[in-house]
Amino acid sequence: MAMTPEISADTTPGLVCAHHHLYSSLARGMPAPPRTPTEFLEILELIWWRLDCALDDDTIEWSAKLGALEALRRGCTSIIDHHESPDAIDGSLSIIADACAEVGVRVNCAYGVTDRHGPAGAAAGLAENDRFLSAGGRGMVGLHAAFTCEPDTISAAAEMAVRHGVGVHVHVAEGPADTWEKLRGHTADDWWLVHGVHLPTDHGLRGTIVHNARSNMNNAVGYGAPVRFANPVALGTDGIGADMLDEFRVAFVRAREHDVTTTPDVVWDWLQTGYRLFPEALADRVVWDYSPMDPWRLAYSPGISPLIVEIDGEVVFEDGSTTRVDEAEIRAKAGEAAQRLFQVLADDER
Repeated sequence: MAMTPEISADTTPGLVCAHHHLYSSLARGMPAPPRTPTEFLEILELIWWRLDCALDDDTIEWSAKLGALEALRRGCTSIIDHHESPDAIDGSLSIIADACAEVGVRVNCAYGVTDRHGPAGAAAGLAENDRFLSAGGRGMVGLHAAFTCEPDTISAAAEMAVRHGVGVHVHVAEGPADTWEKLRGHTADDWWLVHGVHLPTDHGLRGTIVHNARSNMNNAVGYGAPVRFANPVALGTDGIGADMLDEFRVAFVRAREHDVTTTPDVVWDWLQTGYRLFPEALADRVVWDYSPMDPWRLAYSPGISPLIVEIDGEVVFEDGSTTRVDEAEIRAKAGEAAQRLFQVLADDER
């Protein structure tokens, strides 16, 4: 069962984003794809797989800093991140972890291993997960999705996760073409199964289903009705920021559209499942400009913002400003990095 922290009138623990892609923080305003995607696989091929191939160490750093900053401003103190940068793999997870640490936000990192770039690319992704975890980094072993991974790659990732005592963070059945069945026999309770839209109710996979309501709607992949699963359910954004109160509201109204008897408590429980990986966030403190912080009120009250965010005993946001970093500098440097990234994409004719 999800942990249930106490909520006082205007104060909650730090919120947790159970699935993020910090590398997407610079994507807003990116050049249009060569043609308009008409289905999910084309969205991946024409947008996200072009973006991740354009990343370098500099854009990875500033996208992570910007994403962490924006999370902090929304009361999200902990991020479970899933990263891919095929042309800048080595050291990428440390760049993300260091960037988040500078801002003051906790992060759990994983590199999304894939065979899309051949055996050498898969091996490099596995090596980055192993390097980061061996060095004491906080994370999981990442896989992109079963449909872009060979069986041997899935086996290697599962074995590595066991060796490091962590789970595997993987997209599962996001679209109808995902051959998620290849994961059978590998999963464990500490796996993070992201999306699960097209999983049958009796799928037999172990782990936590991470629901990303807004992303699923944006990509028109369907509604997974996560309440039907016996698995625990968590709540993520799939890279669309880290405003977890807003994601809670979107997930709630989407669930209500499917079943009008759904209550805010159900979706609030999903939000709290993130504390399984970040129990320290329960001791973080966020003071909000609204009272009382009751799920039944929050489901219908947009625009709620934090006044104070305290992480690990340190006030890192107060009176509208960050205390550890220069927000204007991060936004300016991130903007410069975004323009360089956009130029690479503009020059890419794929």
